[in-house]
Amino acid sequence: MVAEFIFIASAVVFIYTYLGYPALMQGLSRLFGRTVRTADITPRVSVIITARNEEHDIGTKLENTLALDYPRDRLEIIVASDSSTDQTDAIVNGYADRGVILQRQPMRLGKTAAQNQAVQLSSGDILVFSDATTRLSSSALKRIVRGFADPEVGCVAGQLEYTDPAASGIGLGCRRYWNWEKGIRLWESRLGSLIGVSGCFYAVRRSCFRNLPGDMIDDFVIASEIHLQGLRTVYDPEALAMEYTHHHAGEEFRMRVRIIEQSLNALGHYWKPLSRRWDLFRFQLVSHKWLRYCAPYFLVLAYGSNLLLLNQGAFYIISFVGMTLFYVSALVAWRMDRLHHRIGPLAIPYYFVLANCAAAVALLKVARGDLRTVWEPVRSTV
Repeated sequence: MVAEFIFIASAVVFIYTYLGYPALMQGLSRLFGRTVRTADITPRVSVIITARNEEHDIGTKLENTLALDYPRDRLEIIVASDSSTDQTDAIVNGYADRGVILQRQPMRLGKTAAQNQAVQLSSGDILVFSDATTRLSSSALKRIVRGFADPEVGCVAGQLEYTDPAASGIGLGCRRYWNWEKGIRLWESRLGSLIGVSGCFYAVRRSCFRNLPGDMIDDFVIASEIHLQGLRTVYDPEALAMEYTHHHAGEEFRMRVRIIEQSLNALGHYWKPLSRRWDLFRFQLVSHKWLRYCAPYFLVLAYGSNLLLLNQGAFYIISFVGMTLFYVSALVAWRMDRLHHRIGPLAIPYYFVLANCAAAVALLKVARGDLRTVWEPVRSTV
């Protein structure tokens, strides 16, 4: 009976996390969705690009930003260099005559600290944060500032599109996973507020910005900061940004471990301020983040308890065989991807297992206090 209880409880939590919660958000957003008042406004904007050893991409990023369809006299561009040791700073200085400002952090303190310093230097009413590898559509700035016509909005997240020129298996899995995640974010935004944004492209009302602790992951905690001020973080799917996926599983795995361990650290930091009352935002944090990050342990419990129940009937035999085939297909996809074979539909179990393994590792690292306060960008290698 204990094994059966563990199996049922683990399966219910897992199904709720990956299917029930998205369905709930979709349904509630249709019934109780809130509109965002938008207008074609052109406030003064400071684009802050955080960089750490980005000599291969920073020039292209600056050209992309300078070419955006936004009044040049309303646009300020600042590169926050986190003590780069390559040619990043020299390349940025080459754009000084075009108005680009370099803010170098002499001591390496991490991405969030670099952004905090750049904000102190900036003058825009709207702060737009972006990464060196992110390419924005020509209308991205005009789109993302529209939501600030609504006084209830403190932060606007753009839509991130992943592309994979290498046509790798891990890239395919990442894009399919992200398409599912974007749907959840859209429904959360319509219902009230996002609980996190894509760090490569989001905007904050200057009056709402708060200096964040250096060990916090900015794109996750910014929504909590905005919520604590009684404002919304919303999603604008027409403010487009593009990033390349990783095309090696190891790179994607390291990136996800880093993001999840920093997100878990942030969840612990903000849980007390957010616990003053149980509201929709806190419910979303539990459902979208805590349960998602704990999912690998529910999977292990479900698989192990199912093994003990094989003599209890056909249902448990079928469920055990189904789970086993799913995990074996992920292993086969991993091997095929290493051999540069196309994996097609196997990309889903492949990426799912990778993401949950990353969450399990991140949870263990956080539990033993192994946290990183500085970031090393993970870039794909040929």
